[in-house]
Amino acid sequence: QVHLVESGGGLVQPGGSLKLSCATSGFTFGTAVMAWYRQAPGKEREWVASISTLSSNRKYADSVMERFTISRDNGKSTVYLQMNKLEPEDAAVYYCNAKSGFTSGGPQYPWGQGTQVTVTS
Repeated sequence: QVHLVESGGGLVQPGGSLKLSCATSGFTFGTAVMAWYRQAPGKEREWVASISTLSSNRKYADSVMERFTISRDNGKSTVYLQMNKLEPEDAAVYYCNAKSGFTSGGPQYPWGQGTQVTVTS
């Protein structure tokens, strides 16, 4: 059974930083492309960033480019999202998932509970 457990969200002022973590189990993490997604109130869930199996490739949505960094620790089966220069538009529930492909494809497993990020002054 696959488990995706996101953590690290919270309340931060505009311009602040947060680091999200996603601990996983139930699948072969080291062979999975991993990704972060987010869903703001009233909006569809959107892809944020992806990382290849050995961290050699990363890809970001235009809206977070140069501000967010995705990373992974295959030994801990955990993926991270460092978020800097946060903007009110970044407020959302953040989720991780394995992705069926690096440049295309969707999430592979049932969603976890997500972690809430609130950006407000």
